[in-house]
Amino acid sequence: MKKKAVEYSITAKKQDFEIIKVHSSEDAFNFAKKFYHEDILIYESAFIILLNQANNVTGYAKISQGGISQTLVDKRIIAKYAIDAFASAVIFVHNHPSGNMKPSQEDIKLSDEIKKGLALFGIKLLDSIIISDDKYYSMLDEGVLV
Repeated sequence: MKKKAVEYSITAKKQDFEIIKVHSSEDAFNFAKKFYHEDILIYESAFIILLNQANNVTGYAKISQGGISQTLVDKRIIAKYAIDAFASAVIFVHNHPSGNMKPSQEDIKLSDEIKKGLALFGIKLLDSIIISDDKYYSMLDEGVLV
């Protein structure tokens, strides 16, 4: 019996979001609020914002959804979306339903691993942002992501 190969392809669904240029972490936060909904205070989830060379948003992707205090993030999925979208840069975004904006050691370690992994493909991790319904924490702005 012969095994059959699988053909993979990029699929994308257009959304009605205005393309913006990201100049700051606040710009990224305001864009992320468009795809987080009322569940932002219920369970933790992670997304990436995909950007081109000019830092214009070209899309976003949901990476994972978890429970009230954590979500499992597979770095290979982040790399796949970034490569498939021909992204020059990525901003990693996840929420803390508790409202505590301080990153955990796991948050910091994950962001560093994402940055190193994407760098292998020439893709920059511009920032790692923790959000709540009305505030955010930028690891870049706070000097945590170097």
